[in-house]
Amino acid sequence: MTSTDSVPAARLPAVLAPSVLPRAIRHFTPNWFTASMGTGILALALNQFPLPVPGLHGLARALWLLNIGLFGLFCLLYGARWLCCFDEARRIFRHPVMSMFLGAIPMALATILNGCLVFGPELIGAAAVPLAHVLWEVDAVLAVACGILVPYCMVTRQDHALERMTAVWLLPVVACEVAAASGGLLVAHLPAAHGYPVLLLSYVLWALSVPAALGILVILLLRLVLHKLPGRDMAASGWLALGPIGTGALALLLLGQEAQRLGGSAGPAGLGDAAFGIGIVGGLILWGYGLWWLALAVLKTAHYLRRGMPFNLGWWGFTFPLGVYSLATLALGRLTGFVPFSGIGAGLVVCLALFWTVVAARTLRGALSGRLFHAPCLAAPAPVGLAGDGI
Repeated sequence: MTSTDSVPAARLPAVLAPSVLPRAIRHFTPNWFTASMGTGILALALNQFPLPVPGLHGLARALWLLNIGLFGLFCLLYGARWLCCFDEARRIFRHPVMSMFLGAIPMALATILNGCLVFGPELIGAAAVPLAHVLWEVDAVLAVACGILVPYCMVTRQDHALERMTAVWLLPVVACEVAAASGGLLVAHLPAAHGYPVLLLSYVLWALSVPAALGILVILLLRLVLHKLPGRDMAASGWLALGPIGTGALALLLLGQEAQRLGGSAGPAGLGDAAFGIGIVGGLILWGYGLWWLALAVLKTAHYLRRGMPFNLGWWGFTFPLGVYSLATLALGRLTGFVPFSGIGAGLVVCLALFWTVVAARTLRGALSGRLFHAPCLAAPAPVGLAGDGI
């Protein structure tokens, strides 16, 4: 152990930058994958921007390629940590905050496989769809594992209390519905015989996630009322509620659209029309519910800004939830023909791009200095909200 290993990351001076790599491996935690989530969702959202902007598709494709690089780098660093520091790495299963971020890994992978369907055909041709299919299967398995095993650790190994609860509880649960939305995109590129099983499994993935996530949101509201807002380091966690709501709506819309397209070629007659109707109505209901949480998140952020918001990796919580809500809004605009949805979606994408620019710049600076590499699970358990525990 070097002398710097026991020093909190926030206290490491920039002069230690040349020795960042060893520390980065030992202190690498899965919350870094939220940077991949945010970058990937921005690429997908920019590609669906409803107004014609020259060069926007190329920018979106470049961001997707950047995201592949980020995801690969993060996998290497996290894999190296498990190989080199196995006993320390496995402590994550007992940590009540960092363990939640294991769900960020399949969600980050989902943005890559979605981009493979959008940008892949122009880059690698016909191989893009089979590759995306394999990635979806891997993503679904990882999502189910996170969605079941992390809650199991919560009830058997970890110490939780209502006053310490934050929206990070959603992260392992939401991964399944993200995989469900990806399944809806994938079905559109598959023949009926292969697409129908993916469609059915995607609905199952949706059911594994959305009801549980909505239940967590109810408890989260109770926690906020009884114990008020969490510490400033958890300020961005208020935006996480948009994640399951936006993704749940998006998945219903995409799956319903593909169920109707398949029609009688696969499955019972009339199932497709029913699924499409459920998708529209369910998507509208969830979108309205998300609007309430969006307004609350904006007000909470304004509250924190007046008191100062220290930067941490948790600021990536401003990106992915807003991104999936933006995509759900744009999908509602396309499928309902209601023009205001497209306008609102465009505005949300612009906000997403601004958030990403600020957070990415500060993350790069913090990564190069080594300040952001800090694994709370290596220290004694600390109250949620301390530096390094932010989402």
